[in-house]
Amino acid sequence: MNSSDPALIQRLDAWLPQTQCTRCGYPRCQAYAEAMAAGMADINYCPPGGEVTIHALAGLLGRPARPLDPARGTYLTRQRAWIDESVCIGCRKCIDICPVDAILGARKLMHTVLARECNGCALCLPACPVDCIQLQSVEVAADPDSPWPEYSRAETEHWRQRTAARLARLARRSAIKRKADVPPAHEDERERIRAEIRAAVARVKAKKTQA
Repeated sequence: MNSSDPALIQRLDAWLPQTQCTRCGYPRCQAYAEAMAAGMADINYCPPGGEVTIHALAGLLGRPARPLDPARGTYLTRQRAWIDESVCIGCRKCIDICPVDAILGARKLMHTVLARECNGCALCLPACPVDCIQLQSVEVAADPDSPWPEYSRAETEHWRQRTAARLARLARRSAIKRKADVPPAHEDERERIRAEIRAAVARVKAKKTQA
């Protein structure tokens, strides 16, 4: 199957737990869904989703289920990041990389993890230059409405929305920066534009006088 059908991509994305951990080799869950729909990625690249996700993706794409690709990592129980605030130097690197904005703090001030927002993606660990972040196990209450033992449907949808909001914010910030980086027009160019405007006004006045 090779498709860019938005409906198929949405169904595939719905079976990814939205940790945005990048272990699949793609920058976010939706990009992995797009690659699968296009026939460019296999169905066994998502460690957080484990066998539940693999079997669901296999059914959607009409492919046989297969074991998790060991090159992508292993399936782990639910974890959450924790920052040793006594060691934190306030570099913001963890804040900048967190895909769901689960870390608060300011430059040169200690940072802290919002426990209810953290999805355990672990992207903040290698980003920290002083190794002050650890992963801690999280006890998860069973959710009968969720196919995953580690995540609820409400959580995965919440993380999807937070990721989308973060990407939109970064895009706006980038657009503002690009606009600010545009060099101001040279004075000669400004004068040329003003001269053209004056000439155009003069032509309009001349036409009105002749009429």
